[in-house]
Parts: sequence; structure tokens; C-alpha cells
Amino acid sequence: MPWGMVGGAMLVSLLFSIQACKPKGVQSAVSGDSAVKAYVAPGKYDEFYNFVSGGFSGQMSVYGLPSGRLFRVIPVFSVDPEKGWGYSEETKPMLNTSHGFVPWDDLHHPALSTTEGIHDGRWAFGNANNTPRIARIDLKTFRTAEIIEIPNSGGNHSSPFITENTEYVVAGTRFSVPMGDKVDVPIKSYKENFRGTVSFISVDPAEGEMKIAFQILLPGVNFDLARAGKGKSHGWFFFSCYNSERANTLLEVNASQKDKDFIMAVNWKKAEEYVKAGKGMKKNVKYAHNVYDEVTHMATSKIETEVLVLDPKDCPDMVYFMPCPKSPHGCDTDPSGEYIVGSGKLAALIPVFSFTKIQEAIAAKNFEGDYEGIPVLNYDAVLHGEVKKPGLGPLHTEFDDKGFAYTSFFVSSEIVKWRVSDLQVVDRVPTYYSIGHLCVPGGPTKKPWGKYVIAYNKITKDRYLPTGPELSQSAQLYSIEGEKMQLLLDFPTIGEPHYAEAIPAEMIMKNSTKIFKLEENKNPYAALGEKEAKVERKGNEVHVYMTSIRSHIVPDNIEGIKVGDQVYFHVTNLEQDWDVPHGFAVKGANNAELLIMPGETQTLLWKPDRVGVFPMYCTDFCSALHQEMQGYVRVSPSGSNVPLIFSTGDQQ
Repeated sequence: MPWGMVGGAMLVSLLFSIQACKPKGVQSAVSGDSAVKAYVAPGKYDEFYNFVSGGFSGQMSVYGLPSGRLFRVIPVFSVDPEKGWGYSEETKPMLNTSHGFVPWDDLHHPALSTTEGIHDGRWAFGNANNTPRIARIDLKTFRTAEIIEIPNSGGNHSSPFITENTEYVVAGTRFSVPMGDKVDVPIKSYKENFRGTVSFISVDPAEGEMKIAFQILLPGVNFDLARAGKGKSHGWFFFSCYNSERANTLLEVNASQKDKDFIMAVNWKKAEEYVKAGKGMKKNVKYAHNVYDEVTHMATSKIETEVLVLDPKDCPDMVYFMPCPKSPHGCDTDPSGEYIVGSGKLAALIPVFSFTKIQEAIAAKNFEGDYEGIPVLNYDAVLHGEVKKPGLGPLHTEFDDKGFAYTSFFVSSEIVKWRVSDLQVVDRVPTYYSIGHLCVPGGPTKKPWGKYVIAYNKITKDRYLPTGPELSQSAQLYSIEGEKMQLLLDFPTIGEPHYAEAIPAEMIMKNSTKIFKLEENKNPYAALGEKEAKVERKGNEVHVYMTSIRSHIVPDNIEGIKVGDQVYFHVTNLEQDWDVPHGFAVKGANNAELLIMPGETQTLLWKPDRVGVFPMYCTDFCSALHQEMQGYVRVSPSGSNVPLIFSTGDQQ
């Protein structure tokens, strides 16, 4: 075995041995009043909504804080049979891509919209890593309202990140790839032919609609995390990037050769000037843009074919690199916007950069050289200072409202609290175990709400009842109200709790949608009353305009369906009372059932493949007579002359 591989194996072995060591004093880690601080009495509301990534599930989950109660799983990039997401005809277009229908992806980084650098409670954004996409979730309905695919990207881990006024949602490539006309190239030509991009996706300030404004073409490095500047650094964006070696194999060894990688600084205001000056190059691409309309209750998917690309070689003073200890993960800006924190995963310190010093170094052209034509700022010239010996494996930092920072340490399984002004460590607490990201409510904004820090852990060994070889993943809630952090609560999460953001509940509750008004339902297949229910044949298509209300469906007897027909059940929920959904299913349907909210219309496509009489029924428990909410569909042979008839209440 080559030495490099041996070294890599030894490193992995060391990391696993450290992680396997169970911290001592688990029982004493929780003090006597912790249960009181985390307790939310029956009938009472939590203080915060916590939006947590579903990781490999492709969903976003919503928890209450401090209770740790799971309220909702929001389907985003994956089909969800509970809600019919990706199964109903109305939602299928939301999972369309330039590759076709993609029923799965992984979502890592929820981000909440901001106004003047403060969470505003309008939208949440999430990223799809595998087939690069950005989603926008409407926080009035807690539903995915829009998904836009990102071209010129080989992976979309480094997203979404929000500018101060949600002018842009920003995404960086994880995997650099060949782009343009020359894509069939040898992998070993990585340094010559592979490139990365960062994409700036504009967001309409009123309606939220997204559009790829421009992309910046960059060297073939890997981008990890990013944060927008704020306050004095408004107009700038900072990205962590690794693999400056531009390795294409065995990255655990070959992408860790240099002592330093980079934090990339992008002047997006300057980029806007270059776009207006016509410096952008129009590139032919192919990507899907999907929008869900809450008036028609229908999604549409459009394939776009063009994107604007800026090349730093043609746009000076737009992009700079700053050296950072190798393999950085986190890249975080403090509430003032003056300090940018880098987190080199293999470093025993945390560098903190000064925006003021960055500007001074740029003005003085205090460079260490360049990287692929992009200036590299002098490390000491831009450094505010280093947090010394904070822990092992720093990953991610967020901030409170009192001048303190909180950094997660994966290898040493702990959260470390340090003071931003003098970079001194003031407290540390163990996590159980191998923490990834952490969250302070409002922590990435100009106005942290503080009070708690939440750890999102990768391993839960010894914490919960065992469930076979796979254990529940977890979050842990700590109080940060006092000088010392205090563990209050463990709670399991759906996998994988990669990152999260939290917001005061009152900011969202006041605008929450309770029902869809029937008079505003513009779905072309809606039946807005039982008198509008009907069944129509159009060739081999049969359209059932159905209504659903406690505790019957109309029609509930249908005959004249034939084998080979495509039967569309357009079900309108006539309820106008909050939290009275109805479901719908028919025996033999090879997709999920529907879930229809009050005043909404959703469609199930059924393709009967055999002769018989098939039950159909409500799948969501809605009343004492829920079991009686059912009906029958008769399917006859394809060549039969059975007339198409339908009825409700006709016993004959």
C-alpha cells in the first residue's frame, strides 16, 4: 500500500477511535432544572420554530423549541406518500429536472429569508445536492412553492446562502466539472478542464420568484459553506473552499497536501456592475424551473436554456482568495459584519478575518500571489487573530447577541464558546456524539435571538433505545442564557439533521394560512360544490370531478370505466374549517394516496389493469364516520359497452 494511503488510513482510524470514546459524566451533564427550562405544558406553544434539514431524506422538518417536538415534515426534493407530494398530478412537475423526473435528493442547509439582515418569516430555502437545485418554501403554508435547477454545477452542497435583504440566494459547486462544449474529457485532465461556479439567484422582493441572475466561473476547487457580508460588509460574500490541490482521486490524502486552502471573497455589487456593463457571457444550458401556484393548486415546469456567466479574468476586483487552514468547512460572518470566521477541519485553531483589513489589503494590493489569476491576499494582513487550541475538528460557528461565538467540533464532540473581541475561549460542553452543525436562533443574522444553541449530531450511540444497526439521529438543546452553557434536552430527529435555522414562533404564526377559500380556488378541475361533481370521458381519459366533505364523497359509485383507461380523480375538499384535510385512494393505484387541504383540489391518476369492482375511500381520519366515507368503481373489459354512469345515494 502506498504511503499516502497508509497515512490516510491511519488518520481515519484515529478519528474513529476518538469518536468511539464515550464522554464521561453523561448523567451529570444535565442539571436539575433543565427539564423545567425545556418543558412546554400541554396546550402551550413553543418559543421558536426550528427548520432542520432532512439530509438524505430530501425533506425539511419543523421542530418546536425548547420542547424538541416534531411538528411537520415538509416535502421538498423527495416524494412523500403521507402528503401525496410528487404523486398527485398537481405536484409531479415540482420534481422535474433537465434529467427528467427525479424522486429523490439530499437537502443540507435550510436558510430563512431576511430583511435588513434580520429574519423576516417569509420564506425558507433549501438545497438539493445531487441534482443541483434550490427550493423556496412559503412559510404561510409550509409548502414548497418553487424549485429552480442550477446548471454548470456538479453538486450543490454549498448552498443556499442569503444576502441581507434576500436580494440573492447563493450557491457554490461542491464538485467541479467540465463545462461548455468540451465535456467529454479525461478525468486526469482535471486541472486543465474542470471548473467550479457560484450562482447568484435573484429573489423577487414581493412574490419571492427566483431567477438565475448570473454565475461566476472559477477554478476547479470544491466549495463548502458560505455567508453573506452584513452591515459594513454588505455587498460581499465569503465562501470556504478546499481541494486547492485540484485532486481528482483519493481526496482524503491528495486534497490535504497544502497547509492552507482558501476563503473566497466575492464583491457581488461589483459583479452587478459588470453584468450591467455587458461583461457577462451568455451560455447555452438546460435547466428546469418549477413553480407551484396556491390559487390553481397546480405546479408548472419550464425548461430554461440560457445563463449569464462572469469570468474573473474579464472582471477585475470582483473575486479574491484569503489563505485559511486546510480543508475549511464553516465560513461565518458575525452580526456586525466585521469578522469572518473560517474553520479548517484539520486545524487546531480558528482564524478570524477582519473585513476592514481585507479592504485595506485590497487597496494596498497586499497579495501573496495569485491562484489561477485570482489575487491571494496576505494572510497576516487580513487576519484579526486566531482562537488558539479551541478543540479538534472545528466545523461551524454561530453567534449570540452578547458578543460570543459558538463553534462545533466534530472530532472532540463538543461546543466551544469564545469571545469575538479578544478570541478567548470561555466555556465548552460535550455533545453526544460527533456534532456537525449547530444553530443559535438568528445566529447567522444581524440580530441573533440567542437563548439556545442546538447541536445536530451524527452519532447517538448509547442515547436512545436501539433500533437495529441504524440508530436515530439527534439534536441537543443547550441554554446559553448564563455564563456557562447548560444541556437541557436530547431529542431524536429524522435523518440527517445537517443544519438548521430557528426563528421566533410569533413571526410566522401571525401570517399562517389556515384554509384555502373555495371562492379563490382556480383549479380548472375543481368542483366547488356537490352539484358540480361529474364524470366525463375524453377518449381513453376519464375525468372524475369529485367532492369530499365529512363524511361522504360525491360521486361514490362510478361505472363504465374500462381496462386501459387513464382515470383522473380530481378531488376538491369542500371543508372550510381549519385542519380538516381529506385523503383519497383507490385500490390498485400504483402511487400514493392524495392529501387534500380544506378548499383545495388535488388529482390522482389511476390506470386500472384488470376487471372488477374497486373500493375508493378517504385515507385521512376526518370524523366519527370516517370509515363510512367510501365508494366503488366498476371496471369492465376494454371492449365493453358498459355506459359511463355515476351517482351518490342511489340505492336502487
